[in-house]
Amino acid sequence: MRIIRNTIRSGIFALLAVITAVTCSAKSTNWGLSFPTPGQAPQGMASREALLKHDAYFVGGGNTVYLTFDAGYENGHTETILNVLKKAEVPAAFFLVGTYIRDNRELVERMVEDGHIVANHTMNHPDMSAISDIASFEKELSQTEGYYKEITGHDMPKYYRPPKGIYSEANLKLAKELGYKTIFWSLTYVDWYENKQPTHEQAFSKLLPRAHPGMVLLLHSTSRTNAEILEDLIAKYREMGYEFKSLDHLTGME
Repeated sequence: MRIIRNTIRSGIFALLAVITAVTCSAKSTNWGLSFPTPGQAPQGMASREALLKHDAYFVGGGNTVYLTFDAGYENGHTETILNVLKKAEVPAAFFLVGTYIRDNRELVERMVEDGHIVANHTMNHPDMSAISDIASFEKELSQTEGYYKEITGHDMPKYYRPPKGIYSEANLKLAKELGYKTIFWSLTYVDWYENKQPTHEQAFSKLLPRAHPGMVLLLHSTSRTNAEILEDLIAKYREMGYEFKSLDHLTGME
């Protein structure tokens, strides 16, 4: 009788362990950062090593800046940003939603022609952590891929950024299964309110003191301030000893 009870108890503990593991892997998390030491990489919601197991990244190393932009719509600032990047010879990655790609063909074509990466920010910008099955997860990415291929004639680079930085470990696993590398960020600031744009001084006060080796910088191309300060921002980072490289360098793809 004792053997039976022990067997049942062991079975219950094993089942609870499985349930706990599934719950933890499906738990939704908002990507966030803390900066305990000036001039050094911040601490993320997950460590660099834990993310690498899922082909996910938020920071690199060396005196390098990886410049990335997110966009869900176009409001007239992207051309200025592209002009600055071309003049400064800086590579960038643009994480775009599918509707942006569909509706802004000429800008997407120019991004590719100028040597930038156009990456996947999903089709509809949903909370991807709420999607648990691979078919629905893949649909959000494949629709965006389809518009990209229709415009460029090429397969879309396999880089993905979760909308609003909301993710779960299960999401990271699904993205990896689909061949995607998930890209978070190690520096950003509040630049996305179209009618409440930061001043140049406010932007620099956030973006310069927290610069660090290997930073993955997230800006929004919808920001008027970003378009206005970008040339100076690039120059200031270079004065600080940083150089700009492509995400392919971060992930070892080049």
